[in-house]
Amino acid sequence: MSAMPAMPMPGGWSMSMAWMRMPGQTWAGAAACFLGMWTLMMVAMMLPSLVPVLRRCAGRWAALAGAGYFLVWSALGAALFPLGVGLALAEMRQPALARAVPIAAGLIVVLAGALQLTGWKARQLACCRAAPGWPPRRAWAAWRYGVRLGLRCVRCCAGLTAILLVMGVMDLRAMAVVTAAVTVERLAPGGGRAARATGALAIALGVAVLVRAAGRV
Repeated sequence: MSAMPAMPMPGGWSMSMAWMRMPGQTWAGAAACFLGMWTLMMVAMMLPSLVPVLRRCAGRWAALAGAGYFLVWSALGAALFPLGVGLALAEMRQPALARAVPIAAGLIVVLAGALQLTGWKARQLACCRAAPGWPPRRAWAAWRYGVRLGLRCVRCCAGLTAILLVMGVMDLRAMAVVTAAVTVERLAPGGGRAARATGALAIALGVAVLVRAAGRV
């Protein structure tokens, strides 16, 4: 198995830019824009590991399952947006909080990396790698099948999603690294080893961020 790509060091840990509305934009428009970008990003990231599952049944059944799957990820983005906005506004209004963001970010990355090493992660990954058989060819069954896959995937990717959010939710480098990590741990032989390797890299990255943040205090 080839080595996982090194995780890029983020250029800055400010939470504000990814979540704030543009000049003249309403909050409803900002939310819609974020949700659209989030959904497109999730499609780009998760589709490589989802395609082998959807190929078990072509046509509208696969399309319905895919729609149910990505609806789960869209719902997660809708839940994250107000949280991100609240944190960004707090960071902008409280200088002390803004100074603490790099430390918090490093801790989150370390914890997310540690989660990759746990038995809980191994069990979630095993469920994702051994996707259940294709449902009967009925619209509602295909939709529910996709939703179940999505819920499993969200749980399995909890640590990697946290790393993505902290590194920069719209950062293309972070997106590429997380996409590679998800695809390798789902599809490659020895996916559990890949997940643990990603966790070790994330812990190293988090420690580096903490060291750099401590040097700026």
